[in-house]
Amino acid sequence: MPNRNFLIPLSIALGLFTVVPPVMGQALLPRTLQLDGTQLEQQGLFLAEEAAQLARFQQFELALARAELAAQLAPNAPQTWGILGSLYLQSKELPKGIAALERARSLDPENHVVMFALGSAYFQQQNYQQAINSLQAGLKLQPDVPGALFDLGNAYYMTRDYRQAIAQYERAVAQDETFWPAMNNIGLAEYEQGNASAAIERWEAALSIDSEAAEPMMAIAVATYAKGNRERGLALGEAALQIDPRYGEVEFLVENLWGTRLMEDTKKFLETPRIQATLAQLAPTPHQH
Repeated sequence: MPNRNFLIPLSIALGLFTVVPPVMGQALLPRTLQLDGTQLEQQGLFLAEEAAQLARFQQFELALARAELAAQLAPNAPQTWGILGSLYLQSKELPKGIAALERARSLDPENHVVMFALGSAYFQQQNYQQAINSLQAGLKLQPDVPGALFDLGNAYYMTRDYRQAIAQYERAVAQDETFWPAMNNIGLAEYEQGNASAAIERWEAALSIDSEAAEPMMAIAVATYAKGNRERGLALGEAALQIDPRYGEVEFLVENLWGTRLMEDTKKFLETPRIQATLAQLAPTPHQH
């Protein structure tokens, strides 16, 4: 990595301060036409690295400005487009992000990281089949990446191909036995297929990995209540909401891929007096920020 203390100002790098008065009779040719393309590309790569560093410190606006300039200076370098695409996604600019990542992929078709990022981007765009295609392409290059397998499972889940979704989640757990979100989502897929008991088993397995995971705890609460064990269901629901009150919000649950069947039972559960009282108790007061 270059020493940042010796960063040459971009204006100097572009040769803007190197124009000398022409000799009389000499044709005036701006020095900027004689720029070394390699130097420009190096400056672009340097800016891309700076953008990545700024992004790590959550300085996204500064990072994005540098990444955009980096892509202009080094348009044939796939990493500049990859960083730019990732920052656009971070800024919720999905079309721009996908366009930049597709440019990166065209320049470096063997880059699995770009494929995985595209899969995530297409998923956010609700283009689930394209997400599946991109993630599968990345996994052919770099198989058995738990996060990518999890994303692929989610894409299949959203197309209601629950068998394939469960298969990908299982592969993710096989690679990382502590990856409780994959185990949790197997439960979501099982519940949507009407397999409540199998779903509860998976959620309990997720909870055994992380005893403070509010999502599987809340899911067990809803399913247990729906099966008729109301006292245990309500007690678990109260405990889950104490950990994370967001699991009492319908919109948040839908964002976390809770399906139609589970949401029908969850809405009934959330309307019970005990859960309503718990949510009211946990609601922030006007003085809280």
